[in-house]
Amino acid sequence: MKKTLLACAAAFGLVAGLSGPDLLAQEGPIQPGSSTVARPRKKADSPTQPVETRPVEVQAPVEQPKIPSRLNKKKEDTVPADVTFKAESEVVTVDVSVLDNQGNPIPNIPKGNFRILEDNVPQTLTQFSMTEAPMTVALIVEFSNRYQSYWSYGWYETLQAAYGFTQTLRPDDYMAVIAYDLRTEILADFTNDRNKIGEALQRLRIPGFSESNMFDAMTDTADRMSKIEGRRAIVIITSGIDTFSKLTYDKTRKLLQESGVPVYSVGILQLVRTMAESRGASMIDFLQGDNMLRTFAKETGGQAFFPRFMGEMPGAFAQINNALRNQYSMGYSPTNQARDGKFRKIAVQLVNPATNEPLRVTDQKGKPIKYTIVAKAGYKAPLPIQ
Repeated sequence: MKKTLLACAAAFGLVAGLSGPDLLAQEGPIQPGSSTVARPRKKADSPTQPVETRPVEVQAPVEQPKIPSRLNKKKEDTVPADVTFKAESEVVTVDVSVLDNQGNPIPNIPKGNFRILEDNVPQTLTQFSMTEAPMTVALIVEFSNRYQSYWSYGWYETLQAAYGFTQTLRPDDYMAVIAYDLRTEILADFTNDRNKIGEALQRLRIPGFSESNMFDAMTDTADRMSKIEGRRAIVIITSGIDTFSKLTYDKTRKLLQESGVPVYSVGILQLVRTMAESRGASMIDFLQGDNMLRTFAKETGGQAFFPRFMGEMPGAFAQINNALRNQYSMGYSPTNQARDGKFRKIAVQLVNPATNEPLRVTDQKGKPIKYTIVAKAGYKAPLPIQ
């Protein structure tokens, strides 16, 4: 019995000898063949420098915060009556293109020549730059067979022009390819891989349905892109005619304006109008489609193009690329800081600050240049903080 007690005491002494520094000294996995029990150091084995021992700190369990509710809310959890919260002032950003009568951007216009009005009230610019920033573009293509029988050859020419536009992407640009007929399909989500974008366009071969849900395709895409920061745009190749969307035209206009994403439209009906009319298509439908595309572009700060011949297709995409690459980016803190959720109109002007008259732009020969200012029509004010 005594031997058993002595053996247990000896074993206990070996285990008790494993204190702070010796346990910390054992790092990493135990090597094969090594002892699993560390030998306590004797005084003779200790180094000349005293070893500093640190007590082991045991952290007390952290009390998790309770979910506030009316039942467990304490008096100290309530906000004192004398504490007020001040909302940060909103900054409205506006991307502006200044184009000559050929659609070419006019660069190097000084900040002092720009004037922005919100609801006819002049605003003070706090941000101003002209940089070729990376861009995120959604290419939406109508892929219904509604007009395919009229221009099957022209369809492939259009895709070829669109493919040329995708090749202007830079390494830090992103693009998505989206097709629609009676439903919307993402053929390639946002990527900077040109091969994936080209493969997506190659899938647009034989359309299956004659219906078109243009409104739904545009608003769904704009909603996704509204959460993306930086320069962005929607480029849509379409007839401008919608036959299957859940949304109405007015609702689509409102949602596109609120998204803040400019829309660049390339209408295709000019190319097939003559043949389509000869087969009973309505001229009213064509005119309505053109007007809708113009409205979407104007109100969002984009442009609308209606090529009459296939040879004009590449030029339309080239102008879109130039407009997106050469924009003036500016911002201001609106004088009206009310959070009422109302739509506020924006007007951008070029003026001579000395005379307050419209700015006169001339070419190298001194001839006046007619220019066009492209910017979004307004924005929706934020709602009150809940």
